[in-house]
Amino acid sequence: MPAASDLADWLLAHGRSAVTTHEAAQILGVPKEQVRVRLNAAVHAGRLFSPGRGLWVAIPAKYRTWGAPPAVEFIDQLMTHLGRDYYVGWLSAAEIHGAAHQRPQALQVAVDRPVQDRSFGRAHLRFARQSRANKLPRQRHNVESGHVWVSTPDLTAVDLVDRPELGGGLSNVATVLFDLTEATGLDPENLAQLSSGFSSTAVRRLGYLLDLVQAPVDTMPVELAAKAMPLPRPALLDPRLPRHGPIDPRWGLVVNTDVEPDL
Repeated sequence: MPAASDLADWLLAHGRSAVTTHEAAQILGVPKEQVRVRLNAAVHAGRLFSPGRGLWVAIPAKYRTWGAPPAVEFIDQLMTHLGRDYYVGWLSAAEIHGAAHQRPQALQVAVDRPVQDRSFGRAHLRFARQSRANKLPRQRHNVESGHVWVSTPDLTAVDLVDRPELGGGLSNVATVLFDLTEATGLDPENLAQLSSGFSSTAVRRLGYLLDLVQAPVDTMPVELAAKAMPLPRPALLDPRLPRHGPIDPRWGLVVNTDVEPDL
């Protein structure tokens, strides 16, 4: 049995990155109620940290001055421990897919039930509610500690236009859409099929921004999906601004702001 001070290195040597309090008690051969006290020194030494009550994560040596490994390395263990369906999304997913024009300051995670934002050293996690987190298209992405769920490139694109505030605003979303298309080749049929589960405004915004940046993707299927979801009047490109501006006839949008992508 390892000493409590050596638990982090013992876990990493055995190909594990996290344990519950119950598992730690078994490994250390101590009562469960003593685990927190026994691990206190390792936590203060920067070898372990606890991202959620009852969960302990080992910090690899190269991250011990950071206070925690990168959030993507322990998000799967944390979500499993909390019993949440999730996927890494928005700008964080775009970066994983190769659209790293602007590195997000925190790992953005869609969760089926609310989770409080949290930070550990340099690792910052920001959660957004998505009740269909386990039903929308996501894929496994390998990381050093195992794997994480990440939204597919097509879902990433739709998520960004659905909630542009999570993408750094419309101008940055337009930039990321172009980079996503260049990096992964967005599938127009998939985009159109996904759109049925989002608002008509999001669908129209998607088509408009793809056209604006001249992304190398056929937007006709998206246009057909938008027309199948009619609105009583043109939608707002930026919902936070007044209804002032020209109307884009193809997408049925009031262009009430200037979008300036960085291409």
